[in-house]
Amino acid sequence: MSERIRVIVVDDQAIVREGLVTVLSLLPDIDVVGQAADGATGAELVDHELPDVALMDLRMPVLGGLDATRQIVAAHPEVAILILTTFAEEASVVEVLRAGAKGYLTKDADRAEVAAAIRAVAQGHTTLSADVGSRLFAPAAVPESVLTPRETEVAELIAEGLNNAEIAARLFVGVTTVKTHINAIFAKLGVRDRAQAIALLRSR
Repeated sequence: MSERIRVIVVDDQAIVREGLVTVLSLLPDIDVVGQAADGATGAELVDHELPDVALMDLRMPVLGGLDATRQIVAAHPEVAILILTTFAEEASVVEVLRAGAKGYLTKDADRAEVAAAIRAVAQGHTTLSADVGSRLFAPAAVPESVLTPRETEVAELIAEGLNNAEIAARLFVGVTTVKTHINAIFAKLGVRDRAQAIALLRSR
């Protein structure tokens, strides 16, 4: 990723899309390199511009955000998808995270929240708005037959949204130990990151 974060904005509502472009263009570390009104055009824009982040609505004509996410992740897994939508149903969140999105915000997020989320997903982190997180981070149905008791504890803390340092503090172990457990969890669950792990755990 370059020093400045290259972003495209994909939203079918012109006033929302243009407002986001205007707001993001004022930030010193973000370059808006394109905008699109539907997921199909957004996917083509990703092919052409190879942005760091695609900020994308979920429900759009021609191609929705879910299918566009799948298409973009398959072709350009290095591009972080950040969903920004009106809808916060758990099923939608889980589905788009499983498709490879790195973040999910609702449209009541303010400018600072959107900017922080863009920076987080650009660095490879998973981010969810507070209202979305509160729905997902109830105790997860961890497959205990697959994971060891300690891995189950770590998986539950991942599902609560804790980072490695917070998990280490909660379990009174070192961060390196936590990383080892997380790598084992990812391998056993067949996922590549926290977003996919959370989505899988919540779907069980």
